[in-house]
Amino acid sequence: MKSFTKFGVVCFILVLGLASSPILLSPAKTILAQAQPKLSQSTTPGTHCEPTPADYLGPFYKANAPVRSHVGDGYQLSGIVMSSADCAPIVKAAIELWLTGPDGSYDDDHRATIYSDQSGQYRFESNFPPAYYGRPPHIHIRVSANGFKSLTTQHYPSAGQKTGEFDLVLVPIN
Repeated sequence: MKSFTKFGVVCFILVLGLASSPILLSPAKTILAQAQPKLSQSTTPGTHCEPTPADYLGPFYKANAPVRSHVGDGYQLSGIVMSSADCAPIVKAAIELWLTGPDGSYDDDHRATIYSDQSGQYRFESNFPPAYYGRPPHIHIRVSANGFKSLTTQHYPSAGQKTGEFDLVLVPIN
């Protein structure tokens, strides 16, 4: 039996040699969280940055979230918004965030819009998002900026964390 991990997904594969053709059995377990890029400490402008993987928008997205950087206490998320073409920071990117409140329900009190600053950085504070219905703790994120494809993704904090870094790498529109 062989096991491998890619983007936070763990699969188990059993290969049997029958008549010279291998048989692939179905994955045993899938973990929903994706690997999250952390680029701000290792990249410099002028190099290529891997785009942030897209993730589910989910059914609770609502446009026009209020502009605010604080919707609760106990968890702080920060990072840099940058271009995949050259790792340059993206100024004034609109970052929409939404998550469940401490009671596990989505509501307007846990939605926000923030903007990246002159160096592409952003900071957001909320409660630690609780797990619900088999979903791991997560914060939904939708990022848009002039000249770039919009990105919808999710940040998955680990239990016990009080801070998280999540760089958002956007693809330029050609």
